[in-house]
Parts: sequence; structure tokens; C-alpha cells
Amino acid sequence: MSKPRPLPGARLLFSLDPTVSYLNHGSFGALPISVQRAQQRLRDEMEANPLRFYGTGLMDRIVHTRRHLAGFLGADPDGSALVPNTTAAVSLVLQSVTLGSADEVLLTDHSYGSVTMAVRRQCRRSGASARTVAVPLGVPAGEMVSRVRAALRPGRTRLLVIDQLASATATLFPVREIVAAAHEHRIPVLVDAAHVPGMLPVDVSAIGADFWVGNLHKWAWAPRGTALLHVAPAWRKRIDPLVVSWEQEQGFPLSVEFQGTIDYTPWLAAPAGVYALRTLGLEEVRAHNEALAAYAQRVVGEALGLGRGDLPHPGGPGVAMRVVPLPAGLATTQPEANELRLHIADKLAAEVQVSAWGGRGMLRLSGQVYNRPEEFDTLAERLPALLAAYQR
Repeated sequence: MSKPRPLPGARLLFSLDPTVSYLNHGSFGALPISVQRAQQRLRDEMEANPLRFYGTGLMDRIVHTRRHLAGFLGADPDGSALVPNTTAAVSLVLQSVTLGSADEVLLTDHSYGSVTMAVRRQCRRSGASARTVAVPLGVPAGEMVSRVRAALRPGRTRLLVIDQLASATATLFPVREIVAAAHEHRIPVLVDAAHVPGMLPVDVSAIGADFWVGNLHKWAWAPRGTALLHVAPAWRKRIDPLVVSWEQEQGFPLSVEFQGTIDYTPWLAAPAGVYALRTLGLEEVRAHNEALAAYAQRVVGEALGLGRGDLPHPGGPGVAMRVVPLPAGLATTQPEANELRLHIADKLAAEVQVSAWGGRGMLRLSGQVYNRPEEFDTLAERLPALLAAYQR
């Protein structure tokens, strides 16, 4: 397999530690220097005169920023709200969807851990139940739809929560088809698209979900604390903010966006990240990252003795993350996975993601423009011996 060619000058756009191979863009992203500076200018403005920053035109600036970001994602700006992250948006939606003791929320076994925790908490509070449908790795898109459709219980399933691109498994779900299947039974759908903005082309309005949320601080190079929640028209008046503040009477989205003296500079600087992506070449970045992630999976998987059939394909084009199943018995629980991740970071100076999924450890690798194929080659050379010693 040929090595993907780096994008000229891309590595210089970031301020990452050159002594560390940062192979885990998917967890917290990494901010280009130009975006760091844009946010710092906003911080300087805020600290020069806090009263003017917060009290004069702030909401107009937020609305303008929201319109810019919604346009990038194909979302209705009047039906969207800026929020800190996907996790916050999930709790907001769960609070706004009335659950009763006879109701249930349906998830898949690919759902992100904190999302599952939030669903279970809301179910405990309301007396509802949370149920999980299994979707094996590598099944075709049609089977994904069939499995989810078969798990729906019309009259009881009150909300379906589905990933667009799952974090632990890097699996791409056919969300448009799944949303349509749920809507056949008038079951609302929340799409967790945490990794989608920037990585994948998306037309949020065309998906048709009742709720869709994606982080821009991962693959769209926005400062951390920037996500966009899109809500279908029928639900907008029912969105109840987690915190009541001065824009409450304006309703969604302003009632959600204004939260007093929080730091709004991540949101206001977010368009600088989209600009940086487009300047480098959005399609070029996406093609590079997908190719590099596929290369990383292949070389690391081969080093661990895995064949092509053992390496899960994400299920669609454009995905810039891939997973490599770890040897049996390693990282079978999330605490064990976290411990192994730290061990790899300490011993190999490489930042990766390790998750426990389906009773097996999954090593997740991300491809980003600051990465080089040689970083994954080095990981592939050194990881087998480290894992062998770690198991002993």
C-alpha cells in the first residue's frame, strides 16, 4: 500500500509538540495557530472592556457566527443553536423530550459512553427504560437499517439515538435511511454526529432528523467548546434550556445560546477554523486524512498479525478514523483501555485512543494533515513488543 503524500506546509499550521506523535485527532482535535490567534484576539477584546464585549452586540455576533457555521453544515440557521459540545446537546434534548414510565429510549451498542450515561440518567428520573440494539462491526448499511428497524417498538420507543459516525468503532451509519425508518412509526431521532463536521460532507437538513448535533472543535478546527445543534421545526418550541438566562423569552435558539458570562470566544473564532480548512483545500484535506487513516490501520494491523478481513472498514467513504482490534484479553473494560492508552503514550511517545467495545480492546487511529505515514510506521514497529510485554 503506497504512503499518502503529505500536504505541503500543513504540519507548520499547528503548534503540537514535535516530540510526540499525535495520532488521536478525533478525541480533542488540534487547533491551527491561526485559529488560536483569532481566539486570543477575541479574548483580548473581552478583557479590554468586558462590559462592552458582553453588553453591546454580543448576540448579533453569535447569530452571525451561527449562520456561518450552519451554512457550512447545510443546516437551517434559524433552527440551530451553538452549544458547548455534543454531550451538552444530548442532555438538552433528553430534558426536552417528555418521557414516561411506559416509554423507552433506544440506542445502539456503538453509542458514545457519556451519551449512554445521559440517557440512563434521564430514564431513571422519568421511570422510562433504556434499551440497546447490537449492530456487529462490518455489517452492510442495509443490515444496519434492518436491525434498528426491527428493534423499534411503536407506541413505546419515545426516542431513537443513533450515531452518524461512532467514536469507539469508527463506523459510519446510514442515518438518513435510519431516520426515515423511525419516522414511519413517528419515532423521533437524535443523531449524534460528533465527528462529522469538517471530516465528512454533510447536508443536515436533508438527513431529516428531529435533532442533529455535531462538534466543530474536532475536524472543523474550531476552538474547543463549539458544537451545533439542529432541531426540526416541530420541536423548536419544546426545547427547554438546561440553564435559564436573559434570552429565555426569545425561545430557541437564543434561549439556549445565551448563558450569561460564559466564554463565547470559541464560538466567535470558529469561522476561522472553517476558513483555514478551505484555504488549505477542504477536499484535499479530506482525501488526505481518509487515505492516511486507511494506511495507518493497514500497517498497524499487519504488525499485530491481522489480515485485511480482520480490520473493520468504516462502512463508507471519507472516514478519517480507523480501528485496529487489539489482541484478546487486552483492554476489555474502559478503565483497562484508559490505562493502556496512557502506557502507550508514556512508552512510545504516541497519543492514540483505546476503547473497550464488545469485550475487546479497540485501538483507534486518526489521520490529520499534521501526521506523517512514518509516524504510523514507527508505531507499527514498536507496538507489538510493547503489547506483548504489557500482557505479561
